[in-house]
Amino acid sequence: MASSLLTSSGMIPTTGSNMVFRSFLPFGSVRLTHPYNNSSLLISCCSSVSKNAETSGTDLKTIVVDEETGYIPVICVIARSKERDIKAAWESVKYAKRPRILVFTSTSDIHMKYKLKMTREEVVEITKSSIRFAKSLGFKDIEFGCEDSGRSDKDYICKVFEEAIKAGATTVAFADTVGINMPQEYGELVRYVKANTPGIDDAIFSVHCHNDLGVATANTIAGVCAGTRQVEVTINGIGERSGNAPLEEVVMALKCRGAYLMGDVYTRIDRRQIMATSKMVQEYTGLYVQPHKPIVGANCFFHESGIHQDWILKNRSTYEILSPEDVAVVKSQNSGIVLGKLSGSHVVKGRLKELGYEIDDEKLNEVFSRFRDLTKQEKRITDDDLKALVTLCGDEIFSSEKLNGKEINSKGYAPDPQISSAV
Repeated sequence: MASSLLTSSGMIPTTGSNMVFRSFLPFGSVRLTHPYNNSSLLISCCSSVSKNAETSGTDLKTIVVDEETGYIPVICVIARSKERDIKAAWESVKYAKRPRILVFTSTSDIHMKYKLKMTREEVVEITKSSIRFAKSLGFKDIEFGCEDSGRSDKDYICKVFEEAIKAGATTVAFADTVGINMPQEYGELVRYVKANTPGIDDAIFSVHCHNDLGVATANTIAGVCAGTRQVEVTINGIGERSGNAPLEEVVMALKCRGAYLMGDVYTRIDRRQIMATSKMVQEYTGLYVQPHKPIVGANCFFHESGIHQDWILKNRSTYEILSPEDVAVVKSQNSGIVLGKLSGSHVVKGRLKELGYEIDDEKLNEVFSRFRDLTKQEKRITDDDLKALVTLCGDEIFSSEKLNGKEINSKGYAPDPQISSAV
């Protein structure tokens, strides 16, 4: 399970039951301004319980209520199944109008033997007692999570969840803590537990997936297909070891394929805030995403292949299943196209037209010839490069000039100077 994290949960209606999004951010608190539509977001500022957890009621009362919707945030604290942790958790959120606690314990044989040093029966008892203790303090919204569910006996998970719900848990979480499950396997486990746990319909079923084998998003989607209605995700996929299921990937997968694969499940998340939120988290954490990271990477909506570029100009849906505008990446018609050695003359002409240049085919051939010369030295051609090429060709200035510090003449760019091999 996650620790020392900020939690934000979004209530997401479906055609059937509700769905909850819980997102973990890696710092103590943050305020987001209207990041989701209407009243569908629960913004929760929290940190995990520590031995010396001390939070004043005054601090908690400073959390801003959404002025547009009047929505009151849920404040959630994560705690081990220990009374001292649960008590500290209550002290930290008892002044909140909507407090929540997430209590967890391990249920895999390897964890029970080497970590907890407890029997299965003892774990069941501590599950019940910890939830009852949380209720006695005043918690009404209680989530219980089985750590390392992915390596736990599935019938034992059903038993633990049954007892947790009887004791008062309002949400139960199936966590692939070490990221060992494969999507089909994970979906089957979730489906089995959901079908064989008495009282499961009285609680929200949640999934929590780690990315050690690169399938956290796929596992999360498999869980949704199997009937879960809460997913625990992180901005940019940050998290322990290889990270968790990325919020942006899960949200866009639901947007793109939810109607076809998941019984019309959908979210009310304002997807236009995804890119801004991703960048904010990168800046605060110093953890920057790779360029080809799905949804929020710099290259997501760029096209460099000449064949792809040609069809993108004709119809963007030929090679884009998602619109960049969906995540607030504002682009003009051709701005997702990367000009380089693979680009054809039609693409160059299209970009020049965007820049305000109307040129005939003869002049285009001349510009394109020099464009190809430039691609031998530059991987990507910028708008400034194109403007300079048009200026050179338009004014018929082919004598020695400089473009970005490189010499150009009537035959194009001069070759790199020869380096003598003499010692």
